[in-house]
Amino acid sequence: MAGLGSVHRALRVLEVVADAGDGITAKAVARRLDYNLSTTYHLLTSLVDDGYLVRLEPARGFGLGPKLPALNDRLRAQLPIPPGLGATLRRAHATAGAAVLYAAYRDADVVVVASDDCPEHPVPTISTWRGALHATAVGKLLLAALPPARRTEVLARDGLAPLASRTISSRDVLDRELAAVLRRGLATDRGEFRERLACMAAPVLRGDPVERSAEETLVGAVAVAVPVVPAGGPGSLHGRRDRLERAVRAAAARVSTTFADGWVGTDPVSTGWDGR
Repeated sequence: MAGLGSVHRALRVLEVVADAGDGITAKAVARRLDYNLSTTYHLLTSLVDDGYLVRLEPARGFGLGPKLPALNDRLRAQLPIPPGLGATLRRAHATAGAAVLYAAYRDADVVVVASDDCPEHPVPTISTWRGALHATAVGKLLLAALPPARRTEVLARDGLAPLASRTISSRDVLDRELAAVLRRGLATDRGEFRERLACMAAPVLRGDPVERSAEETLVGAVAVAVPVVPAGGPGSLHGRRDRLERAVRAAAARVSTTFADGWVGTDPVSTGWDGR
């Protein structure tokens, strides 16, 4: 058990360095995690020795190490990434006039596989989706597809933290929202994850796109992200919703068709999706 505790502490140190960016000092890491300084130095040194962190100039502290990109590459190699995905996302970006991403689901977690954006339409950075599924369009699609018992397990793991002023923090309200997500085949969040961010996501399904049934499997989502601005102002959601919905549904349908046409890729996690 002591060994497991050390692993957990080391991973927490790695997360803090990743969130802070290059140059965080051991003292700053210890302060953020409420660890004593000697323990923090020991964990940082172990992570440096194993290649997960690097020690920068003494005054600059620590940064991410060379092993992490390889881990990310291995993860992506195990995900179902359909052929032609880049072209589909570029088309959706042009149609929506908004940043677009494709996320894959692994069990009850989200991994952003690819995105298409530009300086005018940046993709929001989300360091971890755990604890944010209830507040994001991509996360709501996943929660909606989970069987009730599994959904309860995931929400017990993550909680319903009020991440922004409009976050749904009631289980009953969230369940009603997720039922609506299943009916519409579309999920949205507006100022729920971040105050001035709105997202819309459509499911990517493996199964027969004509004979919709519970045999379909949710493998991912295509989502668009836009800033929330006052109604009627430049870039406001007023008058853009239909355009965004058309773009995200069309892109998700194209990716789903790749699966329906027999492309297998890496086996996705089966969560079950009632496509009615």
